[in-house]
Amino acid sequence: MRAAIVLAGLAIGILAYRVQEHDLGTTHARALATVAVGWAFLVAGLAAWSRRPGNRLGPLMIATALALLARQLRYSHDQVAFTTFFALGELGYALVAHVTLAYPTGIVRDRADRWFLRVVYFVVLAFPLAILSFYDGTQPLRYFDPLPRDSALLVRGDADLARTLQDVYAVTAYGVLSATFIVLVARRWLRASARARRMFAPLLLAAVVAALRAVFDSVLTFATPPPAFVYDNLFWWQIVGLIALPLALLAGLLKSRLAQASIGELVVRLERAPANTIRDELAAALGDSSLEIALWLPERREFVDERGRGVAFPQEDPSRAVTKLEHEGEPLAALVHDAELLDEPELLSAAAAAARLALENARLHAELRAQLEKVKESRARIVAAADEERRRIERDLHDGLQQHLVALGIEVASERRRLAERLDRDVDQVLEGTAAGIKRAVTDLRELARGIHPVLLSEGGLAAALEALAARAPVHVSVDATAERFPPAVEAAAYFVACEALTNVAKHASATEAAIRAHRRNGALVVEISDDGIGGARVDGGGLSGLADRVEAHGGRLRVESRDGEGTRVIGEIPCAS
Repeated sequence: MRAAIVLAGLAIGILAYRVQEHDLGTTHARALATVAVGWAFLVAGLAAWSRRPGNRLGPLMIATALALLARQLRYSHDQVAFTTFFALGELGYALVAHVTLAYPTGIVRDRADRWFLRVVYFVVLAFPLAILSFYDGTQPLRYFDPLPRDSALLVRGDADLARTLQDVYAVTAYGVLSATFIVLVARRWLRASARARRMFAPLLLAAVVAALRAVFDSVLTFATPPPAFVYDNLFWWQIVGLIALPLALLAGLLKSRLAQASIGELVVRLERAPANTIRDELAAALGDSSLEIALWLPERREFVDERGRGVAFPQEDPSRAVTKLEHEGEPLAALVHDAELLDEPELLSAAAAAARLALENARLHAELRAQLEKVKESRARIVAAADEERRRIERDLHDGLQQHLVALGIEVASERRRLAERLDRDVDQVLEGTAAGIKRAVTDLRELARGIHPVLLSEGGLAAALEALAARAPVHVSVDATAERFPPAVEAAAYFVACEALTNVAKHASATEAAIRAHRRNGALVVEISDDGIGGARVDGGGLSGLADRVEAHGGRLRVESRDGEGTRVIGEIPCAS
């Protein structure tokens, strides 16, 4: 098949050269250049068809080549050859526009482009037939040598009407339609993504070729005969553009083949690449810097990003597309990419195959991160529930048992005063001791309730609660705390860090003084408790270990600096809302 096409192209090219040189009287160089345009399309089309047999662009370029070569046969003085190829000769330029608008898939998808091509094909077929119907050979047509030719489709001889129709065709095809073609190319370029613009570079060349052709035919049709050098320059610029166009289209098509050839290097790179660089490697291989990767988590039945967060795919953005990948029949990942990559399914599938193992590893990493996120959320819920339970117990103690004890104390004191004259000394002492015991129990219960969750923290804020905490400490404690209010959970975490640290000071530090500082710093509440004790504190269980869990549950961290003999510093950093 391809051999027959090559032979046909060579034969028509040689015949076109002879007609140009002998029937039209064109110079050897011009005739050869005109044939070279057709052969350039033929070579590029055959190469594209061979490299990408499933792409229609190669056959379209071959059809363009044969049409451009056959177009030159309209200059023949043979009646049949002249009539046939004058009627069909303009199809070559229509096919040039078709190839350009169908690049790179060989399929014209845009509705405006399809309507434009319908009009173009109608114009290039209807006008030549109309001209042939009135051309009687008494006057030569434009662009032809002075010798008359005979139309086999003559209906009524009218040389002036034939020339008028030819002028109208020049305005319509080389003026209006060429300008429209340039607008469509520019529109496609402007609406394309960054990746697509790099790929659509040949379209700009096509627009230049169309513009040159329009200028060339305008000069020949309506202007006075231009100087020879202007005519020559326009001709050769057009020839260079027409030869370069199919080569540029072929180069654009082969870029994706070269990209597929580099997939082997991608496999090697991905073997050594950490999970967080897979996106960058794939983006470079596909030439799409906007690429995003979503990984499938079977347990959650959803796609997540590399940090384990759910991903929502674009629904109504025509510039974005989603390609889902599978592994052993199960979803593995999804690539959110430039929609233009859908025109290169081989490249997408090759890159996906190369990255399959790396994506599986990345999915496992994302699954682990998602589990860690769940653990963090669970720990935060546990801490929040514990704080709420503290508040409930504090309320129950304050409103229940504490009130009962106070009432009992009041009742005992009241009865002692009422029965004072009838009680003997021993009973009076017992009642006095009972009242004092109830008072101490109330005091102890109040301290216990305050330690569980101080009311002052909720009502007065962190600074007031820390001041009250320092006042009850067995050593002198200075407080430097911001009066700013923070979320309740953050204030509670900071308060209990200070509370536990001061408890350690009292029990183990042998300190004479301590200090509490609490301020916002870089989006976090930083609470620091320092003392001048013996040091040696460790976060290895007990109260400080529990505080570390509490702080980390809020996404923060707890540090303990405690060298022997140099005192202790406990620093809690708790993220807080701005």
